[in-house]
Amino acid sequence: MATLPYLLWLTGREGLRPETAAALLRRFGTAEAVYFADEKEFELLQLPGRLCRSLADKSLAGAEHILADCDRLGIFLVTCQDAAYPERLRQLHDYPLVLYGKGKLPRFDEELAIAMVGSRDCTPYGVNMAGRLSLELARSGALVISGLAQGVDAASLKGALQGGGTVVSVLAGGVDVPYPPQNRGLYEDVMAAGCVLSENPPGTASEGWRFPIRNRILSGLSVGVVAVEAAEHSGTLITARRALDQNREVFAVPGPADAPMSAGTNGLIARGEAKLTRSAQDILVEFSGRFPHKLRQAPHLTPGEQRERLAAARPAGPARPAPGPKPEEEREDALPLRPRSELEQMGDEQRQIFFLLSDKALVPDEIVGRTEIPARRVNTALTLLQAGGYLTELPGRRFTAAVRFPETQ
Repeated sequence: MATLPYLLWLTGREGLRPETAAALLRRFGTAEAVYFADEKEFELLQLPGRLCRSLADKSLAGAEHILADCDRLGIFLVTCQDAAYPERLRQLHDYPLVLYGKGKLPRFDEELAIAMVGSRDCTPYGVNMAGRLSLELARSGALVISGLAQGVDAASLKGALQGGGTVVSVLAGGVDVPYPPQNRGLYEDVMAAGCVLSENPPGTASEGWRFPIRNRILSGLSVGVVAVEAAEHSGTLITARRALDQNREVFAVPGPADAPMSAGTNGLIARGEAKLTRSAQDILVEFSGRFPHKLRQAPHLTPGEQRERLAAARPAGPARPAPGPKPEEEREDALPLRPRSELEQMGDEQRQIFFLLSDKALVPDEIVGRTEIPARRVNTALTLLQAGGYLTELPGRRFTAAVRFPETQ
């Protein structure tokens, strides 16, 4: 831990680009050596004047402030010198020196990690394809990585969550700053089923220029990148090219020849830079030999079952008043009956939460208060119960039972 303040000091230097930070660490060996280096050494490296002046500032107050914020907010840190740091990232010439996170960090180097990228302004076709591919990938054992933006990012994460998989979201700002704010519920679900990551310290705003820099981490953590929908000149294509530079596999979803939002993905396919992708199987077949221990044959879902899961993952429509109480007999008759064996396969906490929500729709905080189950485990249980089709999410992040079992008759 003695080197951590120096790493945080180095990453906080004004005008420091990721490739320069990594180059300095390679040249000097440690961040502490950079900290104590003579100013003339920086001049010999012909670094920009602004960066040289910032490197001359030896105050560690900023690093101490970041560490205090991380303790207060429950944020973990992984540095490039830690064993837990992904080797996939360490191989990049511009690897991040520090990762901040909330949730549970997967062992990326052991995972079939697929990054899903695409437009914020995607079409319904893009939303459907992103959700369906991610649902299939997660059910087959892949880890899905994306941003948190509206459009393809959100659809991908929701689809993977409905598939019961591990998900990771890489943010452009601090991990304590969900962006966009309206995706806070999704942000919490991602933390419950995986983690959110960033190379930027807590409190960092998601400024536009940070997204292209962030994207190298999205592709760097993955073994493959899927472009779902993208215009001819877009950030998605920049990410695809970064993935190619990083020797990652690139996949693209085709679209209509005259569709502006498919011009970029169709171009990737036409140039031979991406494999044409119509289903998750087009992706998984490329990695079956590398990750046999991760891949599994998931039970087949009919198109109707896929649509039901993806519909449950999408944002609810306009808020409407909560339904008034119904007679118990009427309410139960409206819910489909599931076999008792499925109830017995649930974990104790999932079963307790399901029975609680069989009586009344509640928000997660109310469930925590009534069960005394920690919030993170409540969120995980809600995600798994939704993925199994046992719960429905109502407006206002309220959850209620979507099925009934024989013992609740």
